[in-house]
Amino acid sequence: MSRIAALFSELKKTDKKALIPYVTAGDPNPSVTVDMMHGLVDAGADIIELGVPFSDPMADGPTIQLACERALKHNTSLHDVINMVAEFRTKNTDTPVVLMGYLNPVEAMGYETFAKAAEQAGIDGVLMVDMPPEESGENAQIFADHGLDIIYLIAPTTTDARISEIAKFSSGYVYYVSIKGVTGSAAIDVADVSKNLERIRSRVSIPVGVGFGINNGEAAAAVATVADGVIVGSALVNKIAANADNPDVAIREVQSVLSEMRSAMDAN
Repeated sequence: MSRIAALFSELKKTDKKALIPYVTAGDPNPSVTVDMMHGLVDAGADIIELGVPFSDPMADGPTIQLACERALKHNTSLHDVINMVAEFRTKNTDTPVVLMGYLNPVEAMGYETFAKAAEQAGIDGVLMVDMPPEESGENAQIFADHGLDIIYLIAPTTTDARISEIAKFSSGYVYYVSIKGVTGSAAIDVADVSKNLERIRSRVSIPVGVGFGINNGEAAAAVATVADGVIVGSALVNKIAANADNPDVAIREVQSVLSEMRSAMDAN
């Protein structure tokens, strides 16, 4: 059983939901990322989604676009991100880590080389925004052969037939994009999310995490009543941006937001 599957299994026993924060690796600079990851765990993170900086993050709004720019100013590469996870694993062997990003850096490294390095570093899953199931082919098999869960996106506009197709290839969890738009672009409508999750769960057997539009404890708690996992990104990255010149403060501010969400979710 993968680390991700084991985590959701344990959470289900206690009727708790996964809190899944996203941060961009190398933001505000590469020396901060590993400490930030440990800080996320201390604040209640169950899974960490670690963004791989990319010059054209098409699914992301201005907040995460700017985070990628800050990271790329320090030349943060995919190799660097993998090494960050390996360093994180020297102290934490339990918390699942998912790399979220785009295919170009993986293509440049080579799929087999990347998957082998990711496995050795202790990476648990990949979410490649621009790798839909029907175009995954051999690449998805390479990831799976190296023990990497493959996480796919489902949008409000995804058809029932396509959800069924995504379900065939997904492992770990699926990521439901709660709004029609980019990250950080709107507030979440929990009633609408609940309706769509019923549709998704009738076709998907693995856990469903919900992201986009979750920016405070109240929203996190509301989503936790209907989802298996609550994914938060822009609300944390905004705190990093506001304190880019003082990484220690940035970590504390991110922890404060995440702790509020964790407390609100657990109080349900």
